[in-house]
Amino acid sequence: MSTSDKLYAGNTSATTGHAPAQTSAGEGVLPALEREVKPFKIRDVEINPPLVLSPMAGVTDVAFRCLLKRRGGIGLTVSEFISVEGLTRNNPKSLRQMRFHEFERPYAVQIFGGRPERMRMAAEMAEQVGADILDINCGCPAPKVVKHGGGSGLLRDLSRLETILKDIKRAITIPLTIKIRAGYYDNNINAVETAKLAEACGVEHIALHGRTKEQGYKGRANWDLVRQIKETVKIPVSGSGDVTTVAEAFARWNETNCDGVLIGRGAMANPWIFRQIEDALHHRAPYEPTLEDKRAVLLEYFDLLRADMPEFAAIGRMKQLAGQFTRGLAGGSRFRQVIYHSHEVTEILDRIEEYFETVAAGRFYVGEGTETTEEDAPVLDSCEAA
Repeated sequence: MSTSDKLYAGNTSATTGHAPAQTSAGEGVLPALEREVKPFKIRDVEINPPLVLSPMAGVTDVAFRCLLKRRGGIGLTVSEFISVEGLTRNNPKSLRQMRFHEFERPYAVQIFGGRPERMRMAAEMAEQVGADILDINCGCPAPKVVKHGGGSGLLRDLSRLETILKDIKRAITIPLTIKIRAGYYDNNINAVETAKLAEACGVEHIALHGRTKEQGYKGRANWDLVRQIKETVKIPVSGSGDVTTVAEAFARWNETNCDGVLIGRGAMANPWIFRQIEDALHHRAPYEPTLEDKRAVLLEYFDLLRADMPEFAAIGRMKQLAGQFTRGLAGGSRFRQVIYHSHEVTEILDRIEEYFETVAAGRFYVGEGTETTEEDAPVLDSCEAA
């Protein structure tokens, strides 16, 4: 086993040697589930627990997925969304984005694009590398994606989407799934229509992010559309958007009767959210990470990044997670400011140790609340996080 493989393999169990805390992840009393939430299947692929790490560009690469998988509670991992234009032209970056490790399974590759032939070719490539599922992105609102007919651009061209889905379905043997939005325009919500078309084309799972393309990531996701789709189609349906706590996941299951829940940005701020939800599903107190756990997860992520990419790129990715992960922590704003202005590996490591030692001692982090203007972590969109 290579050094990189050893770094990635880690501990894939939900149990890390700590007893669950006797609290519910700081949420008080959780809402009671009105039904038993069970694992579900996408054809013969079991999603257990029924929780999916949502694909995020520039975030859910192999290092981040491995970090999250080690924390436990993820039933399905999904690649970053990958351009079929790059993939089918053997672009090295696009090819690297399909990489995964066996312990991540079940694993889905998500592709985006607007040209049926390229989409079919990319789907075949995903099957060839061993993906368990092929997922089509019909949700990204980024102008650079939409202008070429990809992402949520397909929601205003359902005939093109139909051609793409049928062509891919004929070309691959692994399950075909799709992630959609409420619609392209705010005044034309067509998620249910899109879901019916997808099912008719042989799609075997639908995930809905309940915002329109025009809405982007503003406002709140409309989970009532998840319920409507679940009541309309016979295939499994999952929902996405604004789930950051155990209570929110439970509430969405109660409101929609959906099969699964996708979590993206919430997992950047709390890498243990999947385990916490799984704990609650099994009537265990949701796991409460200690301060040492939080320190260790940052160091572990940096190790994974440095084993996978050049040092400069690893430092950039590390700053990104550190910014999200320290939201709400004591002295977090000042820590983010210092990390953002660090440029060497040793400097990053020293700042992490310094920060957690200071917090553990009950002191303000150096500079907290003084003359410096504190920087907050940027809000990252799930398809434009890079």
